[in-house]
Amino acid sequence: MELIQKNPDLSAYLAADDVIDHHHPLVRETAARLAKDADDSYGYARLAFDFVRDTIPHSQDAGDARVTWRASDVLAQGTGICHAKAHALAALLRAEDIPTALCYQRFAHDEGDGHALHGLVAVRFNGAWHRQDPRGNKPGVDARFSLEGEHLAFLPDPAAGELDYPGLYAAPHPAVLDALRAAPDRPHLWKTLPAAL
Repeated sequence: MELIQKNPDLSAYLAADDVIDHHHPLVRETAARLAKDADDSYGYARLAFDFVRDTIPHSQDAGDARVTWRASDVLAQGTGICHAKAHALAALLRAEDIPTALCYQRFAHDEGDGHALHGLVAVRFNGAWHRQDPRGNKPGVDARFSLEGEHLAFLPDPAAGELDYPGLYAAPHPAVLDALRAAPDRPHLWKTLPAAL
């Protein structure tokens, strides 16, 4: 699949906003701590990915009802669904001047009733975008940071109406962000996440 950069200005993929708030002190401190162990930007990106994937539990996996959406809140509260974890990783990467996009997939609900959007990121290295999924591993899920082919959490099943969206967004999709902001808890969020872009 060919990924499509929605904003032609690459600097948009380095920007801070209310969601990807990489100027927040907690984001800066976390980025600085991770950067100390990195030899280069690729090494930093891998460390940041591993940090978000492995130390911030996916709230559904952990049974945590809290909903986070701002990158600094994800880091402070140590929880989030895929979209929130993607926002946190984007902030950590952009804090170190690594262009990072938000991207989406569409998957069937585990219960079999409809679909929901899944959030992940893409990083730009060597003139190309590479998708990465920091949602967190569990039995049956083995997502890894890679610039040599994708190692995502899930592969869409077209027969089930699942798909990859090729768009690379500089900011969270408004429909996803509205659902995150409005949800009082994760069970409610599961009912209100958009089913498609």
